[in-house]
Amino acid sequence: MLIDQTDEVLDLLKERFESHMNRHKELEWAPIMAKLNAQPEKLRALYQMELTGGEPDVISYDQATDEYSFCDCSQESPIGRRSLCYDREALESRKDNRPINTAVDMAAEMGIVLLNEAQYRELQKHGEFDLKTSSWIQTPDKIRVLGGALFCDRRYDTVFLYHNGAQSYYAARGFRGLIKI
Repeated sequence: MLIDQTDEVLDLLKERFESHMNRHKELEWAPIMAKLNAQPEKLRALYQMELTGGEPDVISYDQATDEYSFCDCSQESPIGRRSLCYDREALESRKDNRPINTAVDMAAEMGIVLLNEAQYRELQKHGEFDLKTSSWIQTPDKIRVLGGALFCDRRYDTVFLYHNGAQSYYAARGFRGLIKI
């Protein structure tokens, strides 16, 4: 990353952190900033999250591991990460109308992971997300080997977990990522 990009993403993250203290009560920015400056590859991943519309923010701190969790906090599934099937196997199984990428591959390229169901439900405690969109989540192997994949959204003030064929993709379905710093 260029110095200007580093400064830009750090400023954005700090501003978002200070604007949404409800997501990370009792945390301070200074130790987070120190960790970000010490891990440029993770800062690069956060920059990619930002570029694709994720609006990453701190949602938790684990004292045992001394790690902060950054998650996509955009109101809807990040716009730059939609219209993707679940994984490479699903993409290869499509005969026609293949999407440009997969959620699993794109997350790996960015240096982040898809949320699992528990993380998605935890995110929803910090706001109301995916009211009009949905997000792929990590899918257990026993479902994936049968051709399915999981996604979640929030409707009627409730978080719903659904299944679909892993090869499916929709303009309103993307994925939310997580990175620990």
